[in-house]
Amino acid sequence: MIFLRSILFLILAALLTIPFGVLVTLAIPLPMPARYRIIAIWRVGFMALSRYVLGIRYRVLGRENIPDRPAVVLAKHQSAWETVGLQEIFPPLVFVLKRELLRIPFFGWGLAAMKMISIDRTAGTDAIKSVITQGCERLAAGYWVVIFPEGTRVAPGASSRFKPGGAHLAVRAGALVVPVAHDAGELWGKGALRISPGLVTVSIGPAIDPAGKSANKINELAAKWIEGEMRRLSPHRYPPIGDAVG
Repeated sequence: MIFLRSILFLILAALLTIPFGVLVTLAIPLPMPARYRIIAIWRVGFMALSRYVLGIRYRVLGRENIPDRPAVVLAKHQSAWETVGLQEIFPPLVFVLKRELLRIPFFGWGLAAMKMISIDRTAGTDAIKSVITQGCERLAAGYWVVIFPEGTRVAPGASSRFKPGGAHLAVRAGALVVPVAHDAGELWGKGALRISPGLVTVSIGPAIDPAGKSANKINELAAKWIEGEMRRLSPHRYPPIGDAVG
């Protein structure tokens, strides 16, 4: 049943994405708020399919930690779910993403029309400069900037080095950093055709003020909070700390 529901969801999601990808591409001459209203309708449809076809619900812990102005969001990346779910929590937003995604028909066209921050991940310092330049522009225009600092999806219980691009952006823009942990990968794994029903918990940590802090310090604080919170959300994925160091 889970497999069949997953296949049905993927088919319906594709049928939903194709016309909206075309529509938002045709809407490029319109102002950004108009394009975001189009994508908001797509987002509502996608989340409805997630809930009623897949059986995935979600809750948010720490909403009181969300600043009253756009900030840099550093989030765990485990699945495809959060690439849409976070849009409901931090609207309007742009993601920092790999440039190759823009080549995907319909879906990529929509990303390009929404002025997502696309980077060449092999470009090194040039990629960081691009994140800073475009990120400052988006923040000034009133958009949240969401970055997956590990650079790719990681399996539940796993972690990778947190890259400093988001922290550098926060320092340059003087923007708060909001760390986000979640357990979406428990239900929806990387490339999985078996998406399980259940409850996703999204946990939002206290905002980190970049004033007087280096990018490395901000990155360290965000990584420490996110990884610590992941242990709380998915304790079964981590060995006891004493065992990990012993």
